[in-house]
Amino acid sequence: MRSYPLSERMQLERFQALPGSFVPRDAQDLMSYPFFSLSKSHRTTPINFTAGAISIRVEAVPDHGMATIWDADILIWAASQIVQARDQGLRTSRLMAATPYEILTFVGRGTSLRDYLRLKAALDRLQSTTVATTIRQPEGRRHRFSWINEWQERTDMRTRPAGIELILPDWFYRAVMDDALILTIDRAYFGLTGGLDRWLYRLVRKHGGRQRSGWRFDIRHLHLKSGSLSPFKRFAFELRDIVRRQPLPGYTLFTEVEISGRVLLAFEPVARQVNGLVPSGTQPIVPSGTADSCYRGPDKPLSRCDHTRISAPNLDSNTESNLSSRAGVGRNQNQFDFDLPASPRQGPREGDRS
Repeated sequence: MRSYPLSERMQLERFQALPGSFVPRDAQDLMSYPFFSLSKSHRTTPINFTAGAISIRVEAVPDHGMATIWDADILIWAASQIVQARDQGLRTSRLMAATPYEILTFVGRGTSLRDYLRLKAALDRLQSTTVATTIRQPEGRRHRFSWINEWQERTDMRTRPAGIELILPDWFYRAVMDDALILTIDRAYFGLTGGLDRWLYRLVRKHGGRQRSGWRFDIRHLHLKSGSLSPFKRFAFELRDIVRRQPLPGYTLFTEVEISGRVLLAFEPVARQVNGLVPSGTQPIVPSGTADSCYRGPDKPLSRCDHTRISAPNLDSNTESNLSSRAGVGRNQNQFDFDLPASPRQGPREGDRS
């Protein structure tokens, strides 16, 4: 009899998703580079990005379109599950089984029929979107994969729906299993409705982990790094609106203009303020008699860069993400239109030459 090789599914031990809610975790590579469409519209135009030794090409098929940054919530759920299980001493696997309800509730979605159908469409886009990248590969080599190798709906003995199974790519799984490549994110991230808001939060969270003084991004480099199809002027307008709205949990955004006229988008972690009340151990709340307490007060209003301190140089970021001069995407020469005065603030910048 002819023997056939075992399928990937048969070679993997199935990991059953853990119940409950825990801290969301994201992969730093996915937070730093343009891997997803920032629009919910059907995108088939590839993403091409080059910076230093890093190259990325993301391709989509016409039937499903490119995976979006909202679809990436499924990967955040998967990463969170794997890290949580590993920390509990449980065996993990690239073959994961869960119910749609577990995934949807973790990422803050509804559980209606419409939400279930959208989840299946997201799985289709993740499975059909292909990525070729040199990240974490030997010099000159590329790794090509899909965000999900395959997925299927499961049924029980009575052919009733029993959840779904999916297989993660090895490239993503190895990143999740490496503590240095995983970061926790604020659960409020799932409430961000704008694609650019979500992308910017992930980028800021990745760079701002240890930077108490914040970070500065060259606006034009941000445009290249986003992979957005929007013209530069439109992209700049949307960034200005984000600065006005301040939607990113845990961070304050502002702009700085250099003497040369170059505009930077900057951020700092939000200072946590408290009022003068503490729990007294009794039913009512009573004054503590001290200036501070364990209650969080309102955040400070947005500053217009009137600080005078010099921010510390960044020593924690990867150098690849700071090389804008070698980015391989065409540049739009339109001027970024921010009507703000120059600021003396200096600090870590993305987009400067290393």
